[in-house]
Amino acid sequence: MSTIVRIPADVDRSDRLLGPFTARQLAVLATTALLLYSAWLATRTVLAPAVFAVAATPVLVVVAVAVLTRRDGLSADLLLVAAIRHGLRPRHLVRSRGKTPPRWITNQANRTRPRPPTPVTLTAQTARLPESVTATGTGLGVIDLGPDGLAVIAVAGTLNLSLRTPAEQDSLVGQLAGWLHTLRQPVQILVRSARLDLTEHITGLHHAAEQMSPDLAAAALDHADHLTELTAREDPVHRQVLLIWREPTESLTATGLRARLRGRNRARRALSTGARRAAESRLLRRLNEAADVLAPLGISVTALDHVAATAVLTSCTNPEGLVSAAADITSDAIITTDPDTRTPDPFAGEGLDRFAPESLTIGTRHLEIGSDWSATLAVTGYPREVTAGWLAPLLSHPGRVEVAVHIDPVDPATAATRLRRQQARLESSRMHDTSRGRLTDPQVDVAVEDAADLASRVARAEARLFRVGVYLTVHATSETELADGVAAVRALAASLLVDTCTLSYRSAQAWATTLPLGLDLIRVQRTFDTTALAAAFPFDSPQLPAADPAQAARPQGVLYGRDAASGLLFVDRFGPEAHNHNLVVLGRSGAGKSYLVKTEILRALYRGIEQIVIDPEDEYRRLAETVGGTHIRLGAPGVRLNPFDLEIHTRGDGRRSAPTDALVRRKLFCHTLIQVLLGEQTAAQRSALDAALAATYAAVGITDDPATWTRPAPTLSGLRTQLDRLSSSAAAELAAGLHAYVGDGAYAGLIDGPTTTDPEGGLIVFSLRELPEELKTIGTLLVLDATWRRVSNPGQRRPRMITVDEAWLLMRQPAGAAFLFRVAKSARKHWAGLTVATQDCADVCSTELGRAIVSNAATQILLRQAPQAIDEVSTAFHLSDGEQQFLLSAARGSGLLAVGGTDRAVFGSLASHAENAIITTDPSELAASDDEPDTDIEIDAAEPLPAFTQPSGPDEPETVPADGEEETSMPTRRKK
Repeated sequence: MSTIVRIPADVDRSDRLLGPFTARQLAVLATTALLLYSAWLATRTVLAPAVFAVAATPVLVVVAVAVLTRRDGLSADLLLVAAIRHGLRPRHLVRSRGKTPPRWITNQANRTRPRPPTPVTLTAQTARLPESVTATGTGLGVIDLGPDGLAVIAVAGTLNLSLRTPAEQDSLVGQLAGWLHTLRQPVQILVRSARLDLTEHITGLHHAAEQMSPDLAAAALDHADHLTELTAREDPVHRQVLLIWREPTESLTATGLRARLRGRNRARRALSTGARRAAESRLLRRLNEAADVLAPLGISVTALDHVAATAVLTSCTNPEGLVSAAADITSDAIITTDPDTRTPDPFAGEGLDRFAPESLTIGTRHLEIGSDWSATLAVTGYPREVTAGWLAPLLSHPGRVEVAVHIDPVDPATAATRLRRQQARLESSRMHDTSRGRLTDPQVDVAVEDAADLASRVARAEARLFRVGVYLTVHATSETELADGVAAVRALAASLLVDTCTLSYRSAQAWATTLPLGLDLIRVQRTFDTTALAAAFPFDSPQLPAADPAQAARPQGVLYGRDAASGLLFVDRFGPEAHNHNLVVLGRSGAGKSYLVKTEILRALYRGIEQIVIDPEDEYRRLAETVGGTHIRLGAPGVRLNPFDLEIHTRGDGRRSAPTDALVRRKLFCHTLIQVLLGEQTAAQRSALDAALAATYAAVGITDDPATWTRPAPTLSGLRTQLDRLSSSAAAELAAGLHAYVGDGAYAGLIDGPTTTDPEGGLIVFSLRELPEELKTIGTLLVLDATWRRVSNPGQRRPRMITVDEAWLLMRQPAGAAFLFRVAKSARKHWAGLTVATQDCADVCSTELGRAIVSNAATQILLRQAPQAIDEVSTAFHLSDGEQQFLLSAARGSGLLAVGGTDRAVFGSLASHAENAIITTDPSELAASDDEPDTDIEIDAAEPLPAFTQPSGPDEPETVPADGEEETSMPTRRKK
């Protein structure tokens, strides 16, 4: 069980000086009494004392009740002041751009309030929005907050604490406490929750379908419809953790301020360049410190440049996307440069309009930001004892909730002095109650104990104090949905013993508090020590961080399935951030490896990524036939690959070319081929073979002249003929050894003759199942050679994926293992990615070549593992104990996805009904399929069936489990 951490009581609670009244409350009452006394002095000649007492008593009672009553985090008197200010401000605002507001905004404003919308620029009175985002010399995006200083935004990586054991969780909390100890200035941690926008993805599928074959286009359109249905039914979101640092800057000089007020352009840059650079330097130093300290936890910290920061701010201030972030970047986020100094001008242009929403309607407890509705809650009470990650349920709430944690460190010297004074006040209150014979307040008793404990720990430098404010902003598309969302969040918080309150008459300030600006305008705070704050661990998330923070809400790549947060997981193996394009999939038999790989292949075809599949078990035939791919069944009658074919490339313009050493390469490959066929050769045999190869090519007119390389290639029979013509015993031995592979030999059908099927198309499947065991190695070698020649063709540059299913069969062969190693190392140079799927981790991780393949895979997927292999898998992939336990009990199709080696997420594969019909290998589903085609071999009913088949009906498919639940042999039908 994880260590129990105690959250300190409210040690900053106000001390009661007289009865239930604190110093502030007594001051309000004294001021009221003084005003009433002044009124008595002014009216005593007119009013009798009794009459004045009757009139003054209700006033005193109302004031006393107002200062004693608390609602929405404030006493009633302060709430009344907030309500008055709220009523005096404009309620309906539209962006000031010198043009008429949209009609729907005007209608909505007039419907909710007769007062028309006011075109204004949002200021600190409504919501403190940045004036601009500029770029420093380091490429860092600096947010200009005007009088509030400068700020920077960084994207933080996340960890999934649920996959960690209690001991590992405690270790992570302890390391996070180390970072908190280094804080000297305030920092904001914002967990964003943005709705996934799949419009661009779905539109791209429709456009791409217009250029596809009819079969593939139908599958692409079905996938687009599936995504549309998912987004409409589930409203998926993506979470992103942002770190925001803010630094104040020196105030303007009096002369510069007066000049700025007069509106002169030079005065708009009155802010001292030295002060600005000093603030930027401090911000950069704080960012680098956080990156260095959090890196050992596995939490990356990536600073945003001015373009990405602009996009993030725009998406936050326009949560429903009235104007897309991409459009705002291109049209507004232009950094104006001073022609004299060539430095960014923070005051150039209407920067505020860049981030202000199209419209803003300020309600009592909510905001209407364009067409989005939002309300903010403040956390006012915390549980007494918590464990590591106690904030996780709020961070992973399935709705659109943003969690802002404002951390303001307290200087140790100030903290010690404040604690001593507060402890004395609390002790005084407790002694005062005891002397009056009253029971002490339990909250005061706890606060006294915690204040003493904190003072002792701070004095010994074992802990630091922080003023922490936690705010939750709930987003919805309607007022009714917003009310339901707020109720759900408050209920979830209550189940965690967390008290929340709405922020009446402060909705705009509350919204600004949850923007990535580093501003806490509400100041509903509580004192935390280092351990309690670290236990919150706001970097906990079951989702993968987006590679591009600015595009987090618009995913790119291929849909893999659902993640643990009920979102959609997209992976782009060919994205600009990918170190390489390789993928390794490991899982026990029946875990869903082939299903997942075929799902990715199908969806990658929609993106125009060419697929080459090496299929040992003939599981990809139905997929190839459905989408119009090329299915080459090696070992079937009439299917051949000629090993003498030269490496001829066809360019995009139709011209043909070849490498300058194409003939030499082919001769070397033929040497390897003969060695695989006949075993190790003597020096005399190698010499005879080399001479025979040259004569074989010369016999068909192919010489060292590249102009002759386009002629038809020779065959293996021609090589045997040339060996017979050589008068040497070595040549005769080679010719005799080739007898079974040429002419009427038992194995001649595979390699003796011209290539029968040219591997062309978007999906090419080489099926090796029908190869006899004696030809498995040579057939694999031919397939790998044809695959590599296609991938390395410089005349047809395009993204490609090479999939090797059941790779353990290839790893057993030296030629196959060497090919996988070569592709894993150099595929990226040819814009290709290798996918290796296997069920036996030992075959991959027990050899140096196998370990190199795993280490060169930027994307790794681990499905359910067998208990006997979990230790080896854990060692190879550095799994935590929690991740091991998950993999031992994962459901079929569920697994652990690792991208880049550090970011990991739990996911489950997802496919539509149409996709499932194409890619499934479940025998029961195949048996129930009405369109299952017959195999080439028909068994006569009069003939005895093989002993391993047990048909259950006259026309039912008979399946033989080849390697577990997932792999099945092709069905065989009985002839009627």
